[in-house]
Parts: sequence; structure tokens; C-alpha cells
Amino acid sequence: MNLHLRRLFGSASMLVGLTLRSTVRHVKVKLTPTARREVALQQARIATASDVKEQFANARGLMTKLAQMAGYLDAGVEPELRGALASFQRDAPTMEFSLAERSILAEIPDFYRLVKEIDPTPRASASIGQVHWARLRNGEEVAVKVQFPDAADLIGADLANAGLVTAALKLLFPSMATGEMAKELVVRLGEELDYRNEALRTQTFADYYRGHPRIVVPRTYPGLSSSHVLTTEYLRGRSFDEVLADTQEVRDVYGEVLFRFVFRSLYRLRLFNGDPHPGNYVFLEGGRIGFLDFGFTKEFTPSEIATFEAMIESMVLEGDPVRFTKVVHEAGLITAGDLDPEAVADFFRDYYDIVLEDRRLRVTSAYASGLLHHTFDHSHPVAKYLNVPRSFVVLQRINLGLYALLGYLEATVNWRAVASEIWPFVAAPPSTPIGEEERRWQQAVGHTGEHRNTDG
Repeated sequence: MNLHLRRLFGSASMLVGLTLRSTVRHVKVKLTPTARREVALQQARIATASDVKEQFANARGLMTKLAQMAGYLDAGVEPELRGALASFQRDAPTMEFSLAERSILAEIPDFYRLVKEIDPTPRASASIGQVHWARLRNGEEVAVKVQFPDAADLIGADLANAGLVTAALKLLFPSMATGEMAKELVVRLGEELDYRNEALRTQTFADYYRGHPRIVVPRTYPGLSSSHVLTTEYLRGRSFDEVLADTQEVRDVYGEVLFRFVFRSLYRLRLFNGDPHPGNYVFLEGGRIGFLDFGFTKEFTPSEIATFEAMIESMVLEGDPVRFTKVVHEAGLITAGDLDPEAVADFFRDYYDIVLEDRRLRVTSAYASGLLHHTFDHSHPVAKYLNVPRSFVVLQRINLGLYALLGYLEATVNWRAVASEIWPFVAAPPSTPIGEEERRWQQAVGHTGEHRNTDG
């Protein structure tokens, strides 16, 4: 049996087994007398969470990526299940260090000429690789990410089974239509396999944000990087789960920094880091955040950015549904040009909700989950005319990722005022202390509203 068939059979068997056992448990709950039903339901949820965690424990590739997503995207997922999957954000299945070392030396033979020591126990792991702490001979601490030797074959086998992708997503997100999410995952996983691309992207972000008072991107070490090994500066800090115990004031600061990073990168650098999940952030002292993992980064053309800006202008600044409808039709987001503009604006307004008013607004998990479900809800009268061009599929990661994180933080900020600072077509003065810090940084490094001028 070839690899594709083995992956299909193994993953399908796992998903079918999980689904059947979960269904049986819920049937038993329904048959339980009302007085004991709540206890039975809780027991069923715990059993399902334990079952899912056990089954995913030895999975890699696509299955790990799905586990990571399910652990944070939707606050509507049962807490027990979300908690069981939370460990996959940084502690996915790993490989023995002997295999990792073999991969390193195969591509970087003089690795130990520059590296004094390396911890054989991974500090973190993900869907296609794991990260080891190391110290260079000059004393610098670095993070060495090593791709699993079989990652390309496993991902290729997973991507060849498109039906499996959709089925797995349906298990983890049972209330949503998951076809577009599946397509996005296929693209994302395929692009992550070459670490040389990630090294270039990471360095681009690091160069742009060098000296930023709140945003830290680790620099790369080209001499210790290759197609399957990526070495970057090691950042020490706290995890996302740890900062959830901070005061609301501190969480608001972190929420603002996350928001500024995503939208400054998009509108000023024309780049979007498409994997905003909790394991990709390190929370540092002084309200700073270290941003990791740039394996899936989309560079937008000036014309694409112009479309995004026109959508904001017509929806947020002008409140003009007629112009907005024209813009989204020309962008290919809707397939018909004669739709009721009010209905079109009603469908898309949810995505702009937190910047519609110039006031402090708390982002909640309920809001984030609502956006997630709205994205895959086909009941709205405009939904049947929707299309998702490639650039907008990538942008959905803002709705699927960033707002989920802001919701867990319950971040309360005047998002409209902060966004107005970042939008080049508004370029408002600083509205917060962080905005003042950012203005001084911009002046010091000479950044302008149009940092990149390439189209393509």
C-alpha cells in the first residue's frame, strides 16, 4: 500500500472512529433521565476530549494543523475539547533528536563549527517540524527549527486527499461549511515546506520592525539555515495562556500590539503573516511581543491593497453601500452587480464592526466566534453570490485568527482610532501611548506610508 493510501486509510479510520464514539456518547446522553442528563453530558464531553487528544497524539502534518486550529479558533467549541487540543499549539508530536541532528548535518555539515551546544529536547513543535534551543560559540542563543524528514511526503499525501481535509474540519467544526477553509489549508501547508522562503520573509519583517518599541521579530542566521533547517534569534518570554492571567490593562496593551502588527504589516509593508495562532507569539517584558513563524506570508500587490482601502473608505469612512457594492463586485467578492447594496453592506459589515465607531470597544470571544460562523454561513441572501478570490482567502485568517486572540484577551481599545493611525489614506495622529512610541520609531528609522513599491 503506497503512502497516500496508508495516510487516507489511517486518517479516515481515526476520524470515523472518533465520530462514531462521539455519536454513541451523545445518544446515551439523550437517553439518560433528565435529572442526571447534565452530569452525563459533562462526562461525555470529557470522554470525547480525552479520545481526541489520544488519537491526535501521534498524528503529524495536516492532522496536527487541524488540532492547533481547533484549539483556539472557535470559543464555541466545548471547553473540554479545546483544552485537550491546546497543547498542540506548541507541543505537537516530535521526532527523536538523532533524526533531527541527521537532518541538520545533511544540509549544514559545519553546523557544530558555529554551534557550541544544542538541547536535544524540543522547546516547541508544530505540524511539519520542531524547534530546539541552541547556543552559538559566540554566546548567542538561537532557535533551530528542523523539518521532519518525512514532512513533504506526509503533507503531499494529505493534500492529495482533499475529501479527508474537509471531513476532518467537519469533525472539529461541525456547525460550519468548511470547503473554503480546507482549500486554504491545502495552499498553506504546501507553501510551508521550504524554509528558505520563510527565512527571507522573517528577515524582511525583522528589518522593517528593527527598533520598534513593542514589536520584536527575531533575526535569521543564513549560515545556519537551509531548505529544511531555519535558525533564528531565540526569544525568551511568556506564552499566550500565561498572559491571560494578567490584568485587563496589560491584556489591552498586548491586544493593541497584536492589532498594530497585523494591520501595519498589511497596509505599510504590504505583507500579511497568515498564521496568527497562540503558539506563534512570545510575550516579552515591557508590553512587547515577539512574533514567530513566517512560513505562510502573503505579499499583496499595490492594486490589491488599493481594493482593501476602497472597501474601508466606502464602508467605514463614507458609509456608502452603493460604492461598497461596486468595489466588492469589481474585486470578485460577489458575482452579481445588481444586488441590493444595503443587503451587500449588511453581509460584510460584521467584518468592520470594531472600527465603525470612534470609541473604546471590547472584543469578546462571542464576537470572534460570530465572525467565524458568519464566514461559513450560507443562509444570508447575499451568500449564494459570494466568491472568495485568492487574496481574500488569505485575509480571512485575520477573522479566523486575530479576532479569536483578541477575544480571549477581551482586549478593550479604540480600534477605530488605532486603525486610523495605520491606514495610509487617513494617517491620523497617535491616539494612544503606544501610538506615540510608534510615531517616534517611524521618525527615527524613516519609514513612510508606502514602504514597499513593487507590484507582484
